[in-house]
Amino acid sequence: MSALDVVPLVLLVAVAAVAVRLSVRSRRDLTRHENELAALKRNQEDALHAHTARLEAMLDGMIEGLVVLDPRGRIVLANRSAEALFGFSRMMVGGTLLEVIRHHEVAAIAARVGSESAVLEQEVRIESPALRVLQISAVALRDAAGSAAGAVLVFHDVTRLRELEGLRQDFVANVSHELRTPLSLIKSTAETLLDGAKDDPAVATRFIEIIDKHANRLTLLIDDLLLLARLDSGRIEMKFQALPLREAAQDSLDDFGIMARARSVTLENVVPVDLLARADPERLRQVLSNLIDNAIKYGRPRGVVSIGGRLLDEGRVELTVRDDGPGIPLEAKARIFERFYRVDKARSREQGGTGLGLAIVKNVMEAHGGEVRVESAPGAGTTFFLTLPAVKPE
Repeated sequence: MSALDVVPLVLLVAVAAVAVRLSVRSRRDLTRHENELAALKRNQEDALHAHTARLEAMLDGMIEGLVVLDPRGRIVLANRSAEALFGFSRMMVGGTLLEVIRHHEVAAIAARVGSESAVLEQEVRIESPALRVLQISAVALRDAAGSAAGAVLVFHDVTRLRELEGLRQDFVANVSHELRTPLSLIKSTAETLLDGAKDDPAVATRFIEIIDKHANRLTLLIDDLLLLARLDSGRIEMKFQALPLREAAQDSLDDFGIMARARSVTLENVVPVDLLARADPERLRQVLSNLIDNAIKYGRPRGVVSIGGRLLDEGRVELTVRDDGPGIPLEAKARIFERFYRVDKARSREQGGTGLGLAIVKNVMEAHGGEVRVESAPGAGTTFFLTLPAVKPE
């Protein structure tokens, strides 16, 4: 082979070597690019996952229930509050609103929202399982072209707000009634005196006694209302001290000696001598006085009213005020601590109470960091249980 034949062969080998190097470099570059793309995809997926997790955490932290619908009316997103309100799980996401929550009125609101340009708001009542009142705010979703893209429904639970509104209305009505009754009697009695009854000393004296009685009733009512207002606002000053409960019980019982004898009721103090509690003496006396007063008024004539006590676990003591009267009807037990609630309205007003005594008991006990509860059955008497922080004897 001549030298001239060798040159093309060398060139061919050189070109082949360069081609191999370029091929290896291209494969390396391609692999590097593929790895970079895979890493970028993973980063994007991780970022999307983190963003989705943050969004879900934010939505799950909402007090309001949230449901997002697609254009076909199927649920694409729901937070935990919505699940709790309607009792469904996220495994049911993807079904229609009616299938998932089973409430026709809510589904009808969702169906209407597409034709509304503004936020649609409506209040509905649902059983879940207890009765709840929901304020629904619904708005349609639109895409860039203005076409329907679904809807967002936000559910505000306003059950407690409506209950408080009802209580406020009842409170105003009850206060108005309680004030109107003695005021009407005072006014009519005064008018009768002015019309000439004042000229008869016996009649004038009787009418003045009526005016005095109902003026005192108004004073008691206003004092109780002011006390409840101070307890509600936390503005009342509590003077806590280590209080011997047997002595406190006896002081309260002694206040009702005359009243008890008038009904032939026996008063008993069976509180242990060494039982101490952290309490405000004046406020606890007010609590016991309300309970003893009720026990004598509504208990059995010639019956027994007894105050007992014992040490409980976890640093608490318990006082009991027990009577052997007719008891409290079952349907009334859950309401007797409500303001102005009366088991026997006619008898209570005849006895001259304000209807606020047990509400004051409840609030005073809560101000002590304690509680009050009642056990009773028709014909088996009534027992009120008071718990207070204990004080260990030195």
